[in-house]
Amino acid sequence: MSAPPVLEVENLAVRFRAEGGEVAAVSDVSFSVRRGETLAVVGESGSGKSVTSLALMRLLPKPPACHISGEARLAGQDGRMLDLLRLPETEMRAVRGNRIAMIFQEPMTSLNPVKTIGRQITEAIRLHRPMSRAAAEEEAVRLLDLVGIPAPRQRLTSYPHHLSGGMRQRVMIAIALSCEPAVLIADEPTTALDVTIQAQILDLLRRLQQMSGMAVIFITHNLGVVAEIADRVLVMYAGRVVEQADVRPLFARPLMPYTTGLLRSVPRLDLAGRRAGALPAIPGNVPDPRHPPTGCAFHPRCEHFQPGRCDAAAPALEQVGDGRTVRCLRWREISLETAA
Repeated sequence: MSAPPVLEVENLAVRFRAEGGEVAAVSDVSFSVRRGETLAVVGESGSGKSVTSLALMRLLPKPPACHISGEARLAGQDGRMLDLLRLPETEMRAVRGNRIAMIFQEPMTSLNPVKTIGRQITEAIRLHRPMSRAAAEEEAVRLLDLVGIPAPRQRLTSYPHHLSGGMRQRVMIAIALSCEPAVLIADEPTTALDVTIQAQILDLLRRLQQMSGMAVIFITHNLGVVAEIADRVLVMYAGRVVEQADVRPLFARPLMPYTTGLLRSVPRLDLAGRRAGALPAIPGNVPDPRHPPTGCAFHPRCEHFQPGRCDAAAPALEQVGDGRTVRCLRWREISLETAA
């Protein structure tokens, strides 16, 4: 019997106030993640990945600038489920950074440039754990050593600009892990890093997850990383989930044409020097959320577009089996065409 989810998200929707009315950035997003599991959230820029994570952390503007609806139930330390979207702000402060933590996309803009590394780590520790300043500093040294920063005690007095990009990202991971969260959201933590440092960070996250058993939501546009670290994959497009599956079935047989396009655009070493022409790419861009297309949001870019059908009604998210879902009216026909 599988473990119960540590985080359950149902029908999450985020709307921002804009000129002429509200704009839907995220619509009807549902997923769950269990202890020790890694859920990868993928899609192009503008798909709603980061907005989803910020909504869960309650770090988006307050109404009327932004309206969030749906449910996000997180398992508390006492076992009861807490709805993150409805907790009073005082209670949310006790949960944020403690039970659910986040590694932000760009550490240089997330770390305070005028505070030392030591002060920023100990601040997070002392906010959630009853601990003296001296004990918090010792814990900060332990965390810096855990994430692979050399001479950790000396680094306590360093400022963010004294460190390389990889080191700053490790500091962000140390802060996120300081209270041993049940859920860690990693928002493209390796995007700005070179491939060697990226591999080190991914290996570090994997080892830390094995040690603590935390659930990880890994947001990325890099499907190579997804293949390496994920257990399940959530594909987003234009603010909606368009496919969800275990990582192996999704890579072996994508059902949604958008997922197929993403996988085709990944360079493959086994085809190096043998593939003629340019690397395939999905034509066009993610639609403007202020002016979404009718019907399926992907139809203006889809090679399987069928007039009068794909642009007539928005498809529902359909259960396929084995926990797999897909949002496409023609996925069965496309699967048969691909198999033939």
